[in-house]
Amino acid sequence: MWRYRLFLALIPICLAQSGWAAHAYAQFGDIKYPANFAHLEYVNPAAPKGGEITLVPPSRLSNFDKYNPFTLKGSAPPALSSLVFESLLTGTLDEPTTAYGLLAKDVSVASDRLSATFTLHELARFHDGQPVLAADVKHSFDRLTSKEAAPQFRTIFGEIKSVSILSDRSVRFDFKRVNAELPLIAGSLPVFSRRWGEGKPLDKIVTDLPIGSGPYRIGKVNFGKDITYERDPSYWARDLNVRRGMFNFDRITYKIYKDSTAQLEAFKAGEFDYIQAFIAREWARAYTGKAFDRGELIKKELKHGNAGDFQGFLFNLRRPKFQDVRVRQAIELAMDFEWLNRQLFYNAYQRVRGYFVGSDFEARGLPSAQELVLLEPLRHQLPPEVFTQEAPLPPQTSLDPKSGHTLRDNLRLARDLLTAAGWTYRDGALRNERGEAFTIEFLDNSGSMGRVVTPYAKNLEKLGIQVNYKVIDFAILQKRLDVFDFEIISNRLVGSEAPGTELLERFGSKAADIEGSSNVIGLKNPAVDALLDLVISATTRPELVARLQALDRVLRHGHYAVPHWTSGVHRVAWRNGRFEQPAVSPRYYQPEYWITAVWWASSANRNAVR
Repeated sequence: MWRYRLFLALIPICLAQSGWAAHAYAQFGDIKYPANFAHLEYVNPAAPKGGEITLVPPSRLSNFDKYNPFTLKGSAPPALSSLVFESLLTGTLDEPTTAYGLLAKDVSVASDRLSATFTLHELARFHDGQPVLAADVKHSFDRLTSKEAAPQFRTIFGEIKSVSILSDRSVRFDFKRVNAELPLIAGSLPVFSRRWGEGKPLDKIVTDLPIGSGPYRIGKVNFGKDITYERDPSYWARDLNVRRGMFNFDRITYKIYKDSTAQLEAFKAGEFDYIQAFIAREWARAYTGKAFDRGELIKKELKHGNAGDFQGFLFNLRRPKFQDVRVRQAIELAMDFEWLNRQLFYNAYQRVRGYFVGSDFEARGLPSAQELVLLEPLRHQLPPEVFTQEAPLPPQTSLDPKSGHTLRDNLRLARDLLTAAGWTYRDGALRNERGEAFTIEFLDNSGSMGRVVTPYAKNLEKLGIQVNYKVIDFAILQKRLDVFDFEIISNRLVGSEAPGTELLERFGSKAADIEGSSNVIGLKNPAVDALLDLVISATTRPELVARLQALDRVLRHGHYAVPHWTSGVHRVAWRNGRFEQPAVSPRYYQPEYWITAVWWASSANRNAVR
């Protein structure tokens, strides 16, 4: 799925008010790189081209059945969006909130801030050699905001009123209201050729090879299983400052394995070069062996400055039994994270507290004065605890029986909450007044969550709740998520250093009924909607912080998820001697993109016979 936040950023407000063309745009902060800068700090501008890298997708993708990442049905190959398609502006990995010109050589914002105009680079070319023109930008916008595309694009670009062609290489985005983030959202638009699919509706373009402008094209494919991207030697932006020293491999191949054990053994056997570990037990016990001992494989924990990801078991509020907050809180109380961390995770994790993990946006303690200004007009829509209690923390357990926080203590509180919500234990199960037993189905596509669900289920069974843990194929799971056919799902929401409009897609009421949206919870809360509106209209960084803290507080009081755990490092392993990397590492990054974008092949790799 296209992750548009990769390209969003912040820039001085004076630019937003000025009306003159600039090489970059942002909402609030300073621009690190001046106009005509030579290259990004974390790249090697002299990195040689050549060689190859083979890796596996970080998510457990089981197959792919299309070459179109913009539609709802089916699964696209890994990395297709980031390697083949480009946007008007591009973000960097050392500034969380800055975007620079890519397809657009400059951007200007009208004095009333209700429109932004982009001038396209004269060198910009699609893979078929045709120039990238304003008509292609408008075509991409019109298709992505139509019902032909996945519904999240209509939410992401929902505040853009229209796109107008001013000339062959000039295009204006008009906005529905003043919002300093909107020029960035417009700049994040993925642009594809009008000729892609030969005039077919976007949702009918399935296996037509994409016509993008990115550094790679699709090469050799074992359809549904493996895919190779081949570097375009005529890539139009190879000498552009935001691309110099980047995308150095001649070939990037993704291999797809359905089984995680087979995948790890294949890595040890040399079938691919790089892997990221997400399971602490595997990292501690399975990333071992002679190849690691001999130094053939490197195992490393990479530090980063990313905002923490939110991960948890998400409730589907479309199910009546999960609509009572007391029920959700009771289920949350049954998870014993401290036991899991000791027994399963090698004490490698910290508990997720809120939706903006480890950032300035995380709510803490009682509401601040700034938060109260925002929350007070919503008092009649919010539970009184929002104002009188500290931001909720996940339940803890202690080994001390006198602490009041043992698992037994938490289960007693959970039982009382369930009773108050109308669920009592009788006839061998927890039942409502109609005699219906309380059951929960956890869905998973890899089986890795089974070791967590098993002890969790035993705790829930003590409350009389029957648990069914079901492992299904990734494609089937994705289809069920798209139509919201689930009860509880484990989900990871990638953190952002500048949360904004994408939160409408994640928590907004309008998205709750749109199949394929990111609002998998099914959240429809007028107070949340009001806070979301304030978030996306923030004009200063302090405003954004206070508004997101208020949003985090309200969401946490809703107990819409059972929070999981997080780590401050990327656990990765790669094959030694095949790659080199720049001396400077970026602060904000996902390792897969960093490696494929800025590493380069060693001389032995480049000289190897294909």
